[in-house]
Amino acid sequence: MTKLITSPQNSFIKSLIPLRDKSRSRRQSGSFFIEGQRELNIALKHDYTINTLLLCTDLLSEIELENWSQVPAQEHIHINQEVYAKLALRDSTEGVLAVASAKSHDLEALSLTSQAPLVLVAEAPEKPGNIGALLRTADAANLDAVIIANPKTDLYNPNIIRSSVGCLFSNQVATGTTAEVLSYLKENKIKTYAACLEGAEPYHLQDFSQASALVVGTEADGLSEQWLDSSDVRIKIPMQGSIDSMNVSVAAGILIFEAKRQRNFKN
Repeated sequence: MTKLITSPQNSFIKSLIPLRDKSRSRRQSGSFFIEGQRELNIALKHDYTINTLLLCTDLLSEIELENWSQVPAQEHIHINQEVYAKLALRDSTEGVLAVASAKSHDLEALSLTSQAPLVLVAEAPEKPGNIGALLRTADAANLDAVIIANPKTDLYNPNIIRSSVGCLFSNQVATGTTAEVLSYLKENKIKTYAACLEGAEPYHLQDFSQASALVVGTEADGLSEQWLDSSDVRIKIPMQGSIDSMNVSVAAGILIFEAKRQRNFKN
């Protein structure tokens, strides 16, 4: 049976605000908030469990409402535009919100089935927009995994989901400390290429056809000494202008698609 909620002061609606806004609430409940039809469709495609589906009857056509009502969820709730406006963060109004169960992002949960996996490692990224852009690039390149070392931001932050356009759900994503990630890569015989400036070789002269991890740091601080000392090879993107660095997601994209170019050529 579908519930109807028309008051923004409803206790259940008010309980969703911390889940949307607070990492602690998401961590304690093991669930998170999804806004948007595209994002929700990607989550469903990749087997996320939907606990509650909220559909705005003022914004969805009868056909859209009927179609979304067929989506498997433990609970379906119809809401009006006033309630939707209280919950939605975006200016665009697609009329679909959901509460879903988080997945495990432990390193042990990764499933690397390729004989020569290609992995992106990002150390301590803080900006949700950068994380989202990295995830979009990883999805576009169909990487085997994305690993966040020493994460500073909750993966289910709504801004990461939004900026990744749902690619948080389509990628295999794991988190861990730098020591844990290095150990994992070594155990799985994945060669590490650390992007930096000092003592580095041009990226395009490397052979990325074997199991490889492309490691990037923040724009402000770069990679930690632990990564620089422990990685197999230091690589750089030669700069020809006035600055010595670029946006981390742009740099990662250059490295990733060079590796994909080599692999497609060799395959």
